[in-house]
Amino acid sequence: MDKIRLIIAREYLTRVKKKSFLIMTILGPILMAALMIAPIYISTISSEEKTVGIVDESGFFTAGFEDTKAVKFKTLNLEIDDAKKNYNQLGVDLILYIPQPSYTFPHHIILFSTKQPGMNVESYIRNSINNDLRQLRLKKEGIAPDIIEKIKSSIEVNTVKLKEDGTEEEQMAARDLILGLVAGIAIYFFIFMYGAMVMRGVIEEKTNRIIEVLVSSVKPFQLMMGKIVGVALVGLTQFLLWVVLTLTLVMGAQFAFKDQLAELQTDNIQNVSQTMGANNPTEMTFENSAAIEALDAISTINFPVIIGGFLFYFLFGYLLYSALFAAVGSAVDNETDTQQFMLPLTVPLILSIMLAQNIASDPDGPLSFWLSTIPFTSPIAMMIRIPFGVPVWQLALSMFLVILGFIAATWFAAKIYRTGILMYGKKPTYKEIWKWFRH
Repeated sequence: MDKIRLIIAREYLTRVKKKSFLIMTILGPILMAALMIAPIYISTISSEEKTVGIVDESGFFTAGFEDTKAVKFKTLNLEIDDAKKNYNQLGVDLILYIPQPSYTFPHHIILFSTKQPGMNVESYIRNSINNDLRQLRLKKEGIAPDIIEKIKSSIEVNTVKLKEDGTEEEQMAARDLILGLVAGIAIYFFIFMYGAMVMRGVIEEKTNRIIEVLVSSVKPFQLMMGKIVGVALVGLTQFLLWVVLTLTLVMGAQFAFKDQLAELQTDNIQNVSQTMGANNPTEMTFENSAAIEALDAISTINFPVIIGGFLFYFLFGYLLYSALFAAVGSAVDNETDTQQFMLPLTVPLILSIMLAQNIASDPDGPLSFWLSTIPFTSPIAMMIRIPFGVPVWQLALSMFLVILGFIAATWFAAKIYRTGILMYGKKPTYKEIWKWFRH
């Protein structure tokens, strides 16, 4: 054990002292925090105000448009041809043309502009006209105004999961989908990144003949385990630093922009109520804003479960694959020769990523269950499922099989490693590797 500890310490210290480790440890949290903060920050920045000139030949909608912080309306008492000719002198950014209806109501509207008006402006105008047109048609059919006001209200659908112990948990499908996919893809890249680090380290020591000196003092199995555990600790250190620094940056940004977020809340309530036709703006929920939905989704994440699951599947998924990567590194003399042996190892990981959308779409289905149970695919598949909620027995079974898979992979890899580490000058075949394993 003392020799393994020395190898672990060497592998760990030589890597954490590298400039690349320090740079990635700092840049990683900044990039992750930016992905969370950027949409919220952009939402707090006031967009350029647009002035829309209205040419309403129908006479139905001129008074139906209400000014917002981003869009102002101006009635143009001109024919559409005159408005287009004098576009630059009217002081407007767009001309909204509502043609004379062919029968009772117009069937389309036209926006004239020298620049792209943007989706927000188009959406606001479309919603305003559709709301007004709906009311006009209802009035024409003899529906009383008070009944029209009542039917304006919209219904928000919330999903609540009933747990086995009788408690309830609110679910956000979009949040769980994004979180599961991000966690699964992160596991995929971490396994490849740190597993390849082990493989390259073995190849480098073998090529430089340093391995001959090392195996004279330690057993091949001790050397392999020391390298695997040492690199695993490097990965865990970097990941924990990323979590701490990212959460610090996100919480700091929320505190720094609390005034802007409060202003965004007020503006969002007003804008949404105008668009949806609410009688009382205070009845409009703050979650209708994409930026605030992002904040609310982040605040309701069960971080202990997500981080705990991520650490477990990252660690044992890495241990399982890094043992096999180390065996591949010991069997070849250069990284080019690893391609033929890497394909069988990478197929399960690639398959998990290819089926990630299917897993997220039906997290309790048979495909998701089996992929999250088989050790070679479970690190990614189970991480995609965890945000949606997984029965305890399935999670325990998956963890047990991953640990069992790691033990089996280590035993298999050690039998190849002890022979392949001292083989030089010949490109091995699968047949020869099988002989090493049976030796």
